[in-house]
Amino acid sequence: MLTLARLGGAAIVAALLPVMSAQAATIPGAKTLDGERAIVIAHRGAPAYLPENSIGGNELSVDMGAEYIETDVMMTKDGVLIAMHDSTLTRTTDVEDIYAPRNGGYRVSDFTYEEIQALTLTGNTDYPGYTPTDGDPWRVPTFADMLDALTDYNAANGTNVGILTEGKYGYSSATNQAVIDTLIEKGYDTPEKSAVQSFDFDNVAEYAELIGAAGVDMGVAQLGGAFFNGAEWTVSGVKTLTELAGYMDTVAVSYGSIQQSFIEAAHALGLKVFAWTFRPTDLEDAYADMANFLEWGLDGFITDNPDYVGTVLDDYYGATPVPLPAGLPLLGAGVVALGFMRRKRREA
Repeated sequence: MLTLARLGGAAIVAALLPVMSAQAATIPGAKTLDGERAIVIAHRGAPAYLPENSIGGNELSVDMGAEYIETDVMMTKDGVLIAMHDSTLTRTTDVEDIYAPRNGGYRVSDFTYEEIQALTLTGNTDYPGYTPTDGDPWRVPTFADMLDALTDYNAANGTNVGILTEGKYGYSSATNQAVIDTLIEKGYDTPEKSAVQSFDFDNVAEYAELIGAAGVDMGVAQLGGAFFNGAEWTVSGVKTLTELAGYMDTVAVSYGSIQQSFIEAAHALGLKVFAWTFRPTDLEDAYADMANFLEWGLDGFITDNPDYVGTVLDDYYGATPVPLPAGLPLLGAGVVALGFMRRKRREA
């Protein structure tokens, strides 16, 4: 499934651990909503190591153990969905080297996709021992490109990694329709393969309507922050969990806003809880950041560092034993010992 020759450093540790599918087995004592292992959601791929929202970064994140990839989408001037977090091209591409400003800047909506094809994603593109399989991994991909690449990866490696699509735009019915249509066209139309989310409450409500009208089933999540209004938990003070449970299955909120009672209230209404965004600086930091959330039953960790988060989850839930490649038994033993020490520290 994973090719160790392609990986190096911390990724070798992650490669020793199996990539879990979105359909994990029930684990006795697990406090997640479905009693399964919490999932690793790669935030824009693996941006701690490679350019965000890139096909190359996505592939590395899966090699590191991601089970879902969170991908942002924006619409170009000519109506093409691209994988892009910002409303402008400045931070993540070399646009300033290629084009003069338009309307005072470099908004995505001021450029056609043909023009954007001339751009390259910026940032570090070298991860030790890793070579992307895609021929042009640092281009600005269309949303369809990204889904095709994930489909190809899953087919080649026997994985079942899903996509968590975030609409990074204000309310837009046309863009919402394009997002759902593209997911359906590319076969990402089941909850095991696909979920959609947005900070915009109208976008999320319309996602749910469009999915129902198309006769398919995907996860639907509301992004925001956990906020107690004095009587009931809400997301961002806009809608209560009871209201949201009427048309979605997940709330994705900032981890700094979460309390145990929020997760308990969401679970009581049949809602999963994802938290964003975990950015541990090392494995020690990951154990410290995640400890309470694991005990509270958090269902998904959205993270820039899928390797660290995946390692902590393997320790907490117990990784499925896999044969170690020749020459690596001591490294494997080291991982077990490290996990044991962290577990004892967490319980202290």
